[in-house]
Amino acid sequence: MSIKRQELVSYLDALLQPAQFQDYAPNGLQVEGAESIKRVVTGVTASQALIDEAIERGANALLVHHGYFWRNESSPLVGIKKHRIKALMDNDINLIAYHLPLDCHSELGNNAQLGMLMGWHSEAHMQSSGVTGLGLYATLEKACSGVEIQHQLFSVLGREAVHIDIPSKPIKRIGWCTGGAQGMIEQAAALGLDAYVSGEISEATVHIARENGVHYFAAGHHATERYGAKALAAHLQAKLGLACEFVDIDNPA
Repeated sequence: MSIKRQELVSYLDALLQPAQFQDYAPNGLQVEGAESIKRVVTGVTASQALIDEAIERGANALLVHHGYFWRNESSPLVGIKKHRIKALMDNDINLIAYHLPLDCHSELGNNAQLGMLMGWHSEAHMQSSGVTGLGLYATLEKACSGVEIQHQLFSVLGREAVHIDIPSKPIKRIGWCTGGAQGMIEQAAALGLDAYVSGEISEATVHIARENGVHYFAAGHHATERYGAKALAAHLQAKLGLACEFVDIDNPA
């Protein structure tokens, strides 16, 4: 089974609706490769290691969450950027990237997938800069301790979360937003949530969590954002019949 490049991009645009977002990087086709696509590799970040895997597996397209050409990024194609793009172009591999659209999709998105894996049934969206669906929150069936949530995150993600504990506070209402969304903890506090989960932690996050009485879990940027790209690979294979596989490049951050 093969598909034309523009057909695949049009399908993904219809699925993920990038026009709804004011994003930090262009969504969709970023580097043009072969017109006919038979094999797709998906992953979190278009690193050299993931490009090398795509080449090794004979991919015609690399579909990622973190692509290139970020806002305020230096423009010249030199150094790492030159080597990555040269490898893609020398091997006629299309680079396709969706950032916020892949965070926010109601089924395939990073946030929806993390909630599903953790057994958190989202009841409403959080918002960030007008972006609906960037964060979710849920009421747990049974209140639990912060240590229990920390253990569950480790069991699901295979990475120990940094936990800012509020020892006397059980967790019944929990919010989450994958990746580098630690700044949304203040919104979690304003919503009256007992806990908030994201990928990263800043120095200020510790104080905000403690002073607002909100458990905070930093479960890893990469670890929390594997699952959108993985779900998208399964979706494309099922819906379009494409040979499509998710490749996980280990990243402790």
